[in-house]
Amino acid sequence: MDATSPLFVISVAAELAGMHPQTLRQYDRLGLVSPGRTAGKSRRYSMHDVNRLREIAQLSSEGVSLEGIRRVLGLEDEVQSLRARVRELESALADEMLNRPGRRVFAAGSAGEVITLKAGTRVRRENAVVVWRPLERD
Repeated sequence: MDATSPLFVISVAAELAGMHPQTLRQYDRLGLVSPGRTAGKSRRYSMHDVNRLREIAQLSSEGVSLEGIRRVLGLEDEVQSLRARVRELESALADEMLNRPGRRVFAAGSAGEVITLKAGTRVRRENAVVVWRPLERD
């Protein structure tokens, strides 16, 4: 079992969230919380759903409208999804770097171009001094 396993009937979930069961039904109709369903169409709430209900209650007590709550929850879901994607990409990058050592080192050149370097090498920098003198006017 995990936090997303649908375990609780509506009365238990309502008690855990500190709400009335009718409120949970309304939130389900509005799409704020979508519990699992049994074969007989009864709602079954997971611990994740209960935590989400608690978050809705907190936002509501702070004066956020139901539409605002929907937007906040949507953005939080998007952030969570993007974080998971970043972890996937970081893992893929780490795997790629292990498979091709020394081929992923870059630097910026003086004109802004990308320079590929071998691992352990440095960019050679210009260290010439340029002296500027104003033109003498006659």
